[in-house]
Amino acid sequence: MKKLQGIAGALVCLSLVSAPAVHADEVTDWNLTMLRAGLVAGSSPTTMTRVAAMVQAAVFDAVNGMDGTYSHIMVAPAAPPGASSRAAAVQAAYVILSKLYGSAAFPPLATVPATAIAAQANFDARRTVSLAEIAERQSAASIDSGVSWGQTVADQIWTARLTDGFSITAPFPDGTAPGQWRRTPNLPVSSILSAPGAGYRQISEMMPWVIAAPSAFRPAGPPSLTSAAYTRDFNEVKAMGSFSSAVRTADQTTYSLFWNSGTATYLWNRVALALIDARDRDRGDGEGDGHGNRNGRRDDLLENARLLGALDLAMADAAIGCWDAKYTFAFWRPITAIREAASDGNPATAADTGWTPLFATPAHPDYPSGHSCVSGAAGAVLAREFRDRTRFTMESDLMLGVTRSFKSLSAALEEVKNARIFAGIHFRTACDDGQALGAAVANVVFRDKFQRLR
Repeated sequence: MKKLQGIAGALVCLSLVSAPAVHADEVTDWNLTMLRAGLVAGSSPTTMTRVAAMVQAAVFDAVNGMDGTYSHIMVAPAAPPGASSRAAAVQAAYVILSKLYGSAAFPPLATVPATAIAAQANFDARRTVSLAEIAERQSAASIDSGVSWGQTVADQIWTARLTDGFSITAPFPDGTAPGQWRRTPNLPVSSILSAPGAGYRQISEMMPWVIAAPSAFRPAGPPSLTSAAYTRDFNEVKAMGSFSSAVRTADQTTYSLFWNSGTATYLWNRVALALIDARDRDRGDGEGDGHGNRNGRRDDLLENARLLGALDLAMADAAIGCWDAKYTFAFWRPITAIREAASDGNPATAADTGWTPLFATPAHPDYPSGHSCVSGAAGAVLAREFRDRTRFTMESDLMLGVTRSFKSLSAALEEVKNARIFAGIHFRTACDDGQALGAAVANVVFRDKFQRLR
C-alpha cells in the first residue's frame, strides 16, 4: 500500500484522463479536487475519512445556510440575503483544503514544504476558475457575500475539529496470548514488523460527527477461538488468502488488489459522482439557471451537497466506531492466527508457520474490518439515495485501467468483504460485522442530520 501511495504523484495526471465525465457544479468539482489532493498527498484511508467529512460538512452547511432547507451539521444557517451559494461552496472547500494540505497548514514564518506550496497553487488556481465561472451569471456583490459566508462556515468547522482528538497518539501494546493482536511481518513485502503502536489508534477515541460516542455501535466481538464460526473463518482465509493460493481465482486476486489499491473515500465518492451524473442525464438536466438549479428543478447544488455530506459523515463516523471496536477487542490477524494456531486450543485449526497472505497486513487489529465498516456506511447512504439495484462501474485511483462493474450496491459490498478475506488480511466475521456497523451508523446520520425543514 505504501509503495502504491508513493507513486500516486506520478500517476495522478493519467488518473484524471481515465476519470468519467461528470455534469459538474461547484460541489462536485471541489469534491474531485479534494480526492485528488488526498491522492497526491498519500493520505491514509482512515485520514481521508476525516478529510472528506470536514470538506463536505463545510460545503453542505455553507450551501444550506442560504435558507435552511435542511437541518445543519455544525453551523446554523445565517447567510446574508442574496449571497451566492455557489461561491459559498467554493470558499468553504477551498479553506478546509488549504488548511489541510496547503500553505495554510503551517504557522507563520514556518518553512512550507514544496508539496504544500504546489497544493496551494492548485487550490488557488481552481478557486480563481470557479469564481470566474460564477461571475458569468452572478453579480460581484453576490459572489463576495457568498465567499464571506463560506469562509465563516469553514472557519467554524475547522476550529471545532482542531480538538477532535485526531492529533493525539497513544501506543498500543503487542498482545502475547492466543487471539490477541500483535505486530505482524510486512509480508510479502518484507519480514520487518509493523511499527509499535501503529494503526491510527487515535481514531478509536476521536470525536464523532453524528453518533453519540465511538462505542455507540460497538459489535459483539469476534468468535471464540474454539467455536465453529472461528474454525470456518480460519480455514477459509487460510485457503483463499494465501499468497500462493491454489483455489483463489484470477478475478478474485484482481479484485482483492483493486479494493486495496486506493482509499474507500475515493472509490465511494467517485461512485456517488457517477450516479449523480447518470441521474442528471436521465432526467435531461441542462446547464441550469446560474443559481444551482437545473431546468426549474429543486436546487441540485444543495442536493449534491446533502448527498456527499451524508456519504462522507457516515464513512467518517463508521471509521471511528470501527477503530473503537478494533482496540476494544484487539483480535489477532490471520497471519498471526495461522502461524500460531498450535496455541489456540482448537483441534480443527492447523498451524502453518510459513503462511503468507496475498499482500501485507495492515498494522492494526482484525476485528472489525475497516474497509467493510466504511464501505457498509457508504453503501447504505447510496442505496437510500439511488436504491440498491443500481448498476455502476468503479475505477481505482491507482490501478489504472482496472474497473469493476456491479448490478447492485449490495453486490459491491459483498465483493469488498471477499476482497479482504481473499487477500489474507481479515476473517469473514470481521467483514460481516464491520458492514453491519457501517450501515447502522448511516441510519443514524440520516435520522439525526439532513432532515428536510422546508
